[in-house]
Amino acid sequence: MRSRPAPPGPNGAPVVGVLPRYARDPFAFLTAVRRSYGDVAAFDLGPIRTHLLTSPDAVERVLVTDEDAFSKPRFQTDALEELLGDGLLLSEGQQWRERRDLAGPAFAPDRIARLGPVMADRATAMVDRWEPGEVRNVEWEFTRTTLEIIVEAMFGVDLSPGTAKLVGHLLEPIGARFEPDPRRALVPDWLPTPENRRFERSIRRLEEVVDDLVTARKRQGIDADDADLLARLLWAQEAGAIDEQGIRDELLTMLLAGHDTTALALTYTFALLSDHPDVEARVHAEVDDVLAGEAPTAADVRRLTELRNVVRESLRLYPPVYAMFRAVDRDVELAGYEIPAGSFVLLSQWATHRDPRYFDDPEAFDPDRWNAPTHPTYAYFPFGAGPRSCIGKGFATLEAAILASVVAQEYRLRRVDDGPIELRGSLTAHPKGGMEMRLERRTDGPTAG
Repeated sequence: MRSRPAPPGPNGAPVVGVLPRYARDPFAFLTAVRRSYGDVAAFDLGPIRTHLLTSPDAVERVLVTDEDAFSKPRFQTDALEELLGDGLLLSEGQQWRERRDLAGPAFAPDRIARLGPVMADRATAMVDRWEPGEVRNVEWEFTRTTLEIIVEAMFGVDLSPGTAKLVGHLLEPIGARFEPDPRRALVPDWLPTPENRRFERSIRRLEEVVDDLVTARKRQGIDADDADLLARLLWAQEAGAIDEQGIRDELLTMLLAGHDTTALALTYTFALLSDHPDVEARVHAEVDDVLAGEAPTAADVRRLTELRNVVRESLRLYPPVYAMFRAVDRDVELAGYEIPAGSFVLLSQWATHRDPRYFDDPEAFDPDRWNAPTHPTYAYFPFGAGPRSCIGKGFATLEAAILASVVAQEYRLRRVDDGPIELRGSLTAHPKGGMEMRLERRTDGPTAG
């Protein structure tokens, strides 16, 4: 590569670089770096030379046109590999292609559409547990329900309330492990610290939960026409295409990745509706008109334009996956700068989604911007992009719309804390302390009374 200038960027301290600033508030850090340095900025994130790329062109280069020049970085995958093994999220090359082909039919659009009743039934069961006037942590409510849905839809079995609660409990130390922390960069994973021991115990217990679900599915039997993911994996095992550990890896990946982003999208959707009652009123009017008190279907969702725009805007402002790291496998040139092999690139949905060059008044909640969007294609990428974009995008978007419409038929949700939404960064962006909301029964819709 011709000699080109190195990108500008913030200075850091020896050894840890800018990691303390990033760990303290990754969202503020990413925004500040984008504002100060533009499309490309370089800094040391711990010992790792990292390049923040925020332009849509760079997103397309890394995830689509030149995706073979980038790979999952080791610092991100070591702990994930212990958790997810060689599942679809982490596998590379031929194995990834084979696993993606194996899982693909379970996420085919026609099958996803047929799962609408499963999603609506689980959403209705959630709402039926609620009582008007209660204050509930809706992050957990949506987490439990999306866990139930992914297990029924992709494993073909029911997730009991006790097991759902156990999974939620086990996810806490796992989530903590992936929060940015300068101290963790100095502590080897094998050291038996209390945090490492909790992480290990949670992984082992989650593996037991998955094994129990597999046993339950085998006990109930598998028909030749079953199209859920676990059925396909068990058929592949019989054909010698995957072993027991491979099945466990794929199911753990699906269990964790298949519920979290949707639960968070719904959490932020209802928090934003609470803060914008005028938009909420429009959503309620549309839901009442389209559904007329009936359970939503995939066909109905296509007519819920206001609601789908609200979810899109929620994913823009509060993308659950807010940052994506890639290792640079060969020298590349981006925006006139040299990005050398051996360094990392960081794409940030949070930073790019809030860039005023691509979205007017980007900090504002404005679902109407989606009636005639003008942003470049890769200025909005909540599910990633390119060959490795989220296989469950169609599933998640339908699920979010169905759950949101079921809730909107019955309730207004009101934030208990009306201040700014505070976030904590892990693999995904969670609200600090959950999202406490008061449940107010609607008295103005077709299901009222």
